[in-house]
Amino acid sequence: MTEAPHSETELSQDAGRPSTPAPQSFWAALKEAVRGSHADFTEGSLGRSIFLLSVPMVLETVLESIFAVVDVFFVGRLGPDAVATVGLTEAVFTIIYAVAMGLSIGASATVSRRIGEKAHDQAARSAVQAIGLGILLSVPFCIIGASFSRSLLALMGGSPWVLEHGVRYTQIMLASMSSVVLLFLINAIFRGAGDAAVAMRTLWLANGLNIVLAPCLIFGWGPFPAMGVAGAAVATAFGRSMGVVYQLYCLARGSGHLRVRLEHIRLEPRTMLSMLRLSGTGMFQAFVATSSWMVLARIVAVFGSTATAGYTIAMRIILFALLPSWGLGNAAATLVGQSLGAGKPERGEQAVWTAARYNMIFLGSVGLIFILAAEPLIGLFTQDAEAATYGVRCLRIVSCGFLFYAFALVLEQAFNGAGDTVTPTLMNLGCFWVLELPLAWVLANPMGLGPSGAFLSILISYCMLAVVSVVLFRRGRWKLHQV
Repeated sequence: MTEAPHSETELSQDAGRPSTPAPQSFWAALKEAVRGSHADFTEGSLGRSIFLLSVPMVLETVLESIFAVVDVFFVGRLGPDAVATVGLTEAVFTIIYAVAMGLSIGASATVSRRIGEKAHDQAARSAVQAIGLGILLSVPFCIIGASFSRSLLALMGGSPWVLEHGVRYTQIMLASMSSVVLLFLINAIFRGAGDAAVAMRTLWLANGLNIVLAPCLIFGWGPFPAMGVAGAAVATAFGRSMGVVYQLYCLARGSGHLRVRLEHIRLEPRTMLSMLRLSGTGMFQAFVATSSWMVLARIVAVFGSTATAGYTIAMRIILFALLPSWGLGNAAATLVGQSLGAGKPERGEQAVWTAARYNMIFLGSVGLIFILAAEPLIGLFTQDAEAATYGVRCLRIVSCGFLFYAFALVLEQAFNGAGDTVTPTLMNLGCFWVLELPLAWVLANPMGLGPSGAFLSILISYCMLAVVSVVLFRRGRWKLHQV
């Protein structure tokens, strides 16, 4: 992460680099970022704005990634089939993740634009419409998903153990999908408003509960029953639900840039339809990206539970690096949306390139560590030699492209922050469905590379996504998009 600039020192937007801060101003800015800043992010030092937004967003996603790793660490003690259950369920979860992420894109872009325009009441009404949409769209998925869990696992190629003992985990996870949608969505609303610290505290609460409860319910520690892999699902569902309760409390309290009052709580069909059109493209964009993971998991599953377990462990470790990068991308997206609302598109553009450079330094360093230390890292999560071999191979191959991912992750978020959801959707279609998935199958099967073929397809497709993102962002058409 970058250091915070001195409060009296403005960032040169042409240079795109903050000045070196005095130590006392760094700690003051860090304290402000974690507590929640009330600053106007459309004015003043761009470096300070990036710092105040990105610190809580990165901390938010760091804990999310820690939970992802801790969760699979505990489940990994139950064996490769239990880990495969988690991996296959997450692949099935792609549809609801697409709904949550798509709604989040539309909500964040709309709220950030209204905040930039200083239309705070309209921002609050937009938040209510987004939450209403989230509830209406997620409940049917909960019912259908929980009812057909076994069939979905069978369709994904689950082993007999998974179909017999893992189905309860899948049922609980799919039945609680509404909490996932609302957690994603309301946090996106807070980020769009510039209240990133609230989103951070929400995930701290939700994932902190998960981390504490998961081993207790998996292994039966203390007064808790030993539920096996299903215990991980119960802990996750409870933690996320408590996170949503905290979010609603913060919206009503309104201690930051956004407050929802009673007069804002009414459904406005016209506003909902407008947001649904914007979010609909975002949903398809997210579905294209997340469904590719589902198909990749299916390709890997053909080679057995050990291959799936190794792939799942490696991807969880990779998320440990990528989720903080998404935090930087979210900060850039918020600044893009608010800058466009304030009529300052060049400020938003400079914020994006600055965040991308920081991300490149961060991810490049992490990628090098993953390549050099892949074996001991994977060894922390499984004692199965064959699963570890697949995990090490996946971690090293995918990590080779981290420098490219740094730009792809930030630039894609920047398009969405501007409300231009069509461009990243088309990029995802080309790089994932047209390139990645056919390439994964060809490399894994006809060319005989096995799971390594799927791992290589991830590396190649994300590198291509980075190149295309840079070219299209430089054209600047996103600056003309209306929300």
